Amino acid sequence: MEFDNDEPITLSAHALAALQEFKDEEKKRLEVFEQLYKKSEEDFDAKNESQPTNNQPVSIDSFSEDWQLSQFWYTDETSKILGKALLEGADEDTVVVIASAPAVYAAMMNFSKEELPTDKIYLLEYDTRFKLLAGDKFYQYDYNTPNAIPEILRHKCHRLLIDPPFLEEECQKKSAMAARKMLVKNHDLKTKNGDLQFKLISSTGERMKSIMEETYPECQTTSFLPEHKNGLSNEFRCYASFECSQWTFQDDL
Repeated sequence: MEFDNDEPITLSAHALAALQEFKDEEKKRLEVFEQLYKKSEEDFDAKNESQPTNNQPVSIDSFSEDWQLSQFWYTDETSKILGKALLEGADEDTVVVIASAPAVYAAMMNFSKEELPTDKIYLLEYDTRFKLLAGDKFYQYDYNTPNAIPEILRHKCHRLLIDPPFLEEECQKKSAMAARKMLVKNHDLKTKNGDLQFKLISSTGERMKSIMEETYPECQTTSFLPEHKNGLSNEFRCYASFECSQWTFQDDL
């Protein structure tokens, strides 16, 4: 049987429609991203000129997921819950770090002023696109170099959410090393609201439980089950050093 290699490949009407929908979505996402970039430049100029800025809501959906970097965004609800848990009982001196979970940082930046007791909220992320979200509170972070923590955060972090990008032992353990470089050494300090300053959350796969117990002995499995926007198949769990209004300890999960 002979095949005509010069015959053009054709797609079905359904496939063509799906392809066009994908192109339209990417075009719209790019337009939003360009607007966000322009806004960040305007905010920087306004800050230098001591002029007020008009903040617009920022969505993680403005940033496409890069699966090669193992980027899978949390749902909006999951991001809000994790952000609120980190800030519960905090005061203006509380230093908060979000590591490898930009969706949570984006959600927190849309909280009202009453929901943000501190402005010392930092984003550590390998993908430098997210400097658009955090500005001078952004630091590039690579789990492969756990000792390369910026001096401003070295043993200065009271509350940390860390989401290692890969469900692999090396990634998890190196992420934990970075966490220890950031976290304050005194876990007994209290906020002005009488709550513990020290709070640690790691959201990661259920199959990482034994590594979590080894690297974060102060954490336990909680009742909260993080969810992702695009239906990530791996079972995720929220491990934390504390209970709060968002969850309780549930080691029997």
